[in-house]
This record gives sequence, structure tokens and C-alpha cells, in this order.
Amino acid sequence: MDEVEVVVAHSERATLRVGDVFLKVDADQARIDVEVDAMSLAPVPTPEVLWRKPPVLAIAALPGTTLGRLGGPSTGSPAAWSAAGAAIRKLHDAPLPARPGGAGRSIDELTAELDVECELLVTNGVLPVDLVTRNRQIAEAALRPWTPAFTHGDLQIAHVFVDGDEVTGIIDWSEAGQGDALYDLATFTLGHEEHLDDVIAGYGTDVDLDVIRAWSSLRSLLIVRWLIEHGFDPFAPGCEVDVLRSRM
Repeated sequence: MDEVEVVVAHSERATLRVGDVFLKVDADQARIDVEVDAMSLAPVPTPEVLWRKPPVLAIAALPGTTLGRLGGPSTGSPAAWSAAGAAIRKLHDAPLPARPGGAGRSIDELTAELDVECELLVTNGVLPVDLVTRNRQIAEAALRPWTPAFTHGDLQIAHVFVDGDEVTGIIDWSEAGQGDALYDLATFTLGHEEHLDDVIAGYGTDVDLDVIRAWSSLRSLLIVRWLIEHGFDPFAPGCEVDVLRSRM
């Protein structure tokens, strides 16, 4: 009998693996709706949807392994990172989905959220004021007009699977929609900026590296308290707080 592996679990959602099947349980069915719709539209490999019975979505496991994880070593070759960049570019060039995604929040919305979050990080003693101030300054470069693209919206390194130098699939599409392409590139290389050149080589066009780094700072600032409140450790080596410290 296959064992049940808890892949991720917190108060909003949980993902379990039983053999070659992943079971996603989500309190918000709208996120599952977005995920299923995005996987049907994305021009890149995605998991097969086996069945859906709210609040559970069952999808097939993908072949291969992830390129690594935040806070851990990269297991992928430069060619694999480049192949991932090419797949991301193919997604960004695809026809736009109807709705905005996690990478598509407005400048005003992001600015307001960032200002509140930075104040809370300092007043609650989560992070030192100089670290927050410096990264808030860097994040400013991301707060500019952008051309909408088909974005994944949560393109963490653990969401991209490769077999050798070939991308076999991308998972977790609940934040997909119209958004800033550079947000995806920043999320994908968060904590692994040593592979940014490989990703850009596969992506195949010039990008603004300062904006990518700005998105890395912005994303890290916004998520630190959420991670702590949901049982994760952004202070672990190589994770979000180390990303912020690398900007000093």
C-alpha cells in the first residue's frame, strides 16, 4: 500500500501525495478553478487532471525532479535552467488569460501593501529597520508600468520539473493570470541568482535585471510574516531573509 506523503500543509490548503497521484485540498474553490483553467491554457507541460471533487483536485505526478528548492542546493544543470527559461518565455508569449494573477496586482495596491508590511516588520521586531529600509528602496524599481503577459504567478523553483535538460512540467497554477513577466523570473530565481544568466539565455531576450532584483526584494518583504504565521521559516539559510540580507 502506498504511503501518504504530506507535501505542504497550512490553514489555507494542503497537498498530499499517494503513489503517483497528488491530492490538493483547498478551502477556496476559486483557486482550484484558476488552476484547472490555467493548466488547460498554458502552452507548456502541466500535470494531467485525473478528477475533481470539491474541495479536492487530483492530478498525476510529473516525471523527473525539480531544479531544487529555496534554501537548498540546485540539482539542475545550466542547460536545464536554460530550458526552464525557454519554457517560461513560451508561457509569457501565449495569449492572455481573462483574469489578472498573482503577478498582476496594480502599482497602487502593491505600494500600499508594501508600506504597511514594512512598517509591521519593523514595529513588531521581525526584521531590523536598516534591512527593511534598504530593500524597500530596491523594491521601488518594480513599481512601474508593465506589459501584461501570461504569468504563472508563483513560479517557485520547486514548481518546475525537469528530466535531464528537458522541462517535463510546471505545477501549482492557482496564482496564474495576467501579470508582469519579470515577477515570474524573479520568483523562479529567488535564492538562486547564480542561475539567472542561464535562465535569461533560455528566455531569449534582454530583461531589466534591476527590476528582477527589485521583485525579489518586494516578494521577500511581503511574505516573511505570512511564512512565520503559517509555520514556515524565512530565516532558514538561503531563504527569504538571506535574500534581503544579500542586498545590503
